[in-house]
Amino acid sequence: MFGTDPWWLILLKAVFCFAFAMLTVLFSIVWERKVVAWMQLRIGPNRHGPWGMLQSLADGIKLMLKEDIIVKRADKVVYILAPIVAAIPAFMSFAVIPFGPADNEVSIFGTRTALQLTDLPIGVLYILATASVGIYGIVLAGWSSGSTYPLLGGLRASAQMISYEIAMGLSFAAVFLYSGSMSTSAIVEAQHDRWFAVLLPVSLLIYIVAMVGETNRAPFDMPESEGDLVGGFNTEYSSIKFALFMLAEYVNMVTVSAVATTLFLGGWRAPWPISTFWEGANHGWWPMLWFTIKVQLLLFFFIWLRGTLPRVRYDQFMKLGWKVLIPVSMVWLMLVATVRAMRNENYGLRDIVLYVGGAVVGLLLISLVVDVFRDRGRKKDEAAAAAAPPEPFDPMAGGFPVPPLPGQTLPPVPRRRSRSLGEPQLVGAPDAPDNDKEADDA
Repeated sequence: MFGTDPWWLILLKAVFCFAFAMLTVLFSIVWERKVVAWMQLRIGPNRHGPWGMLQSLADGIKLMLKEDIIVKRADKVVYILAPIVAAIPAFMSFAVIPFGPADNEVSIFGTRTALQLTDLPIGVLYILATASVGIYGIVLAGWSSGSTYPLLGGLRASAQMISYEIAMGLSFAAVFLYSGSMSTSAIVEAQHDRWFAVLLPVSLLIYIVAMVGETNRAPFDMPESEGDLVGGFNTEYSSIKFALFMLAEYVNMVTVSAVATTLFLGGWRAPWPISTFWEGANHGWWPMLWFTIKVQLLLFFFIWLRGTLPRVRYDQFMKLGWKVLIPVSMVWLMLVATVRAMRNENYGLRDIVLYVGGAVVGLLLISLVVDVFRDRGRKKDEAAAAAAPPEPFDPMAGGFPVPPLPGQTLPPVPRRRSRSLGEPQLVGAPDAPDNDKEADDA
């Protein structure tokens, strides 16, 4: 039923998707500053508009009126295109996000249509593709600035995308297995009885961690950490180009929240208590209200994380992605695929729990045995290293002075007697014999 709308209605729905993202961003910026101020016992913005609600609009006007500086050593074409490349793909994902049911159309200026711009058989893959393209803007911004810290920030952003896109895709695969489709509207329809957040809780948790790392938000905001990279990839940017990077970050937050709502939280469907006693909750324009509330709750989760958790180290962040999220998501996907295959073969719930639970218990026992033997070998190695005499430390072994590592000590420095002010002495040269002492002994 998509593709039959008149051109003016398609244009109107495209403008609506853009306006929804922009208005949500403007509200989220003020909301974030207000919530973080409340958590830190501050007031927050309260000057522009009622309750400071126009603060983000004032910030946007201020950034547009500031001086636009282009650094001398920058690649100017790429330097200017980078914020545009980062901002545009963030809006494209809303093309396949359903704000309402496709079969219950609403009337817009007398024309019946669905509350969705379009739908694709591989709509979720389209979302992943647009999210992956947006990272090019950050990488190109760091490279084209001609500075060291922006380059490091861009490299960090690309490493985060590679690490966490894998876990995110594996969490989506479990949803595909249960829904039987990659279409966003079909995935929402598959949750009419029970949300996938209840059926696939591990996939939801993995996606939540991955979406925070994907959007470079605290506590995973290493590409722009001011503690060690000044400002990261956007250090050399100012005025409207800097505003585009900020806009891209917040639009990405809205996008990943909308995707989480669509795939795991029932999409536009009303929450459980409301949908049971109100038949019209999922009809008409009401689904848009439930969708917006769920997106705002996920945005509050973003803000809550920023106000409570400190920034982690980059090695800890990479270890979490490669050694925790990806293995857990792969094992979880295998379990989900096994359960779906057994359900398709008409196995009973008791048999499924018995077989799958037995496999999980067996894996846990094997891992326990491996850990016991590994710890025993490690303790033996540590005891042997403690019993062995320490190796002498040579601070000039590499040709230049290096500090000692933990457990190493510098060799003792021989004591030298005081000399007269006019007598030269080379550093490290052996002490000359004491002639006066020899004369006294004679």
